[in-house]
Amino acid sequence: MRRIDQFGDFCRFSGRAFAWIPGGLSSVRNLRLAAEQLYQIGTKSILVILITGAFVGMVLAVQVVMQFKAVGLDGHVGAIINMSVLRELGPVLAGIMLAGRVGGGLTAELGTMRVTEQIDALRAMGSDPIRVLVVPRLIACMLMIPILVLYADFMGIWGGYIVSVHVYGVNSTDFWRFTEQSVMMFDVFFGPIKCLFFGVAMSLICCYKGFRCAPGAAGVGKACTEAFVASAMAILCLNFFLGMLLTTIQISVWGVTPIL
Repeated sequence: MRRIDQFGDFCRFSGRAFAWIPGGLSSVRNLRLAAEQLYQIGTKSILVILITGAFVGMVLAVQVVMQFKAVGLDGHVGAIINMSVLRELGPVLAGIMLAGRVGGGLTAELGTMRVTEQIDALRAMGSDPIRVLVVPRLIACMLMIPILVLYADFMGIWGGYIVSVHVYGVNSTDFWRFTEQSVMMFDVFFGPIKCLFFGVAMSLICCYKGFRCAPGAAGVGKACTEAFVASAMAILCLNFFLGMLLTTIQISVWGVTPIL
């Protein structure tokens, strides 16, 4: 029963956050708060995302190239690497990395505010803490995480290209030619569409855990751990269902089965 009560409380919390979004976008104060979060969540995460994306592509190339060379299909490596990065590995690993870097920070910050009774002080002054604290962070995650995954995809593609062509000797022309034949424009939007939902889920989970954390330093630490685990599980679950939905849409519109 306790888990069901917590889920119901989370749904109410999320509903209130979504209800405040129109007001948050029309308020100059909330836009100013959102701009600060855009910098904290977006700009300060670029380096982590670039490194993550680059090594995702390079590791994938290391694992794929030799197997394809063994059967004489090394020219197709580019299509496999780029499709995998754009559709699955880029969005998922970038989302999980951001759940640790951004989500942990959100939970720790809001958890500390709860422990030090700053959230109660906002209520005492007549402000809704969800409007002031949660909505700017939710808007920032919705806007910035889909953009960040594009950086991860770009670096993943170039990381895979450099390892495949300059380390294992794959023909550069074949690498890009088969990529062009296999990767459709819709594949480029797989990552941002998925990460829009990843950002919403991660921000709501982490803010909720911060708002409901137990008193004391131990409570904040436990809330951060629970927030990361729950965010990672939500990202993996959403990735499965969104992958099925987007693939079905792609097949329905273009009538082709995407190459995986």
